[in-house]
Amino acid sequence: MSETHEPSEAPSKGGYHLPVLPAEVAEWMNAKAGDFIIDATLGGGGHSEMFLKAGAEVLGVDRDPEALEHARARLAGYGSQFSTWQGNFSNLLEIPAIKAGRKADGLLLDLGVSSRQLDSAARGFSFMREGPLDMRMGPSSPCTAAELVNQSSEAELTRILFEYGEEPKARRIAAALVKQREAKPFATTLELASCIEAAVGRQGRIHPATRAFQAIRMAVNEELESLAAALAAVPQVLKPGGKLLVITFHSLEDRMVKRYLRHRSTPMIDEPGWPAPRPNPDLQFELLARKAIAPGAAEISTNPRSRSSKLRVARLLETKP
Repeated sequence: MSETHEPSEAPSKGGYHLPVLPAEVAEWMNAKAGDFIIDATLGGGGHSEMFLKAGAEVLGVDRDPEALEHARARLAGYGSQFSTWQGNFSNLLEIPAIKAGRKADGLLLDLGVSSRQLDSAARGFSFMREGPLDMRMGPSSPCTAAELVNQSSEAELTRILFEYGEEPKARRIAAALVKQREAKPFATTLELASCIEAAVGRQGRIHPATRAFQAIRMAVNEELESLAAALAAVPQVLKPGGKLLVITFHSLEDRMVKRYLRHRSTPMIDEPGWPAPRPNPDLQFELLARKAIAPGAAEISTNPRSRSSKLRVARLLETKP
């Protein structure tokens, strides 16, 4: 069963505060004066503020201009200790400091969606609020949700709903979307949600459009592709001994991170037909936590949207064997 893709920060007056797993992130990153840390999914700057308070220099990366503006205002008191770069975390190697040869002591990827984005009707993420069918996290996203829903083939819609949303009724929903858009293209979130609900019915407390909206959002923002590109760049971004912290909210993301780190932290590999195990040529990391770290009961109580989060932690080896 698919889980909903929770926001990475609980809502507040600014819509951003309360970062997920704050104590765990602070403990494992262990930021200190002299460190250079990249918060590659800045959001409202909650995690960045913790690193700054510890004395580290922080570069905040986000594709959303609104998030960058909010974080710059919130963290202005730290002066030159805090800087920002607008871009997708998939393009870490395009960061000017990285291109100039600088390496980071720590890199954080928090893959949750900010409450501010989800709760803004104008951004078109929510099936609970009437708004334009957009769902872009930033201007770099190649298309809007409306363009994807109105222009994709029925087969492609089925694939997106099944793969990204793990939606068991993907075929029925895709057929309904194609039929509906022939009469009138989808323009708003509630039009899409109503069509999905009419196609599959409503059972239980979870809205029938939950998985479909998640899937469409992931496709619009190329979330899995972005994660794969970011993970591939990590060894070129971190300095030897640098730490990678990744917070996921969805099984597909967590599976990708788990497989990436497991393969690259296994010293010896074996295959059927080999006479003996061989050194792993891709060995690059040491797992600092063998299993994913989950939020405690106290955090889930105060920030329910943290309940599906998982943190994985690794360190780049000093030298590649």
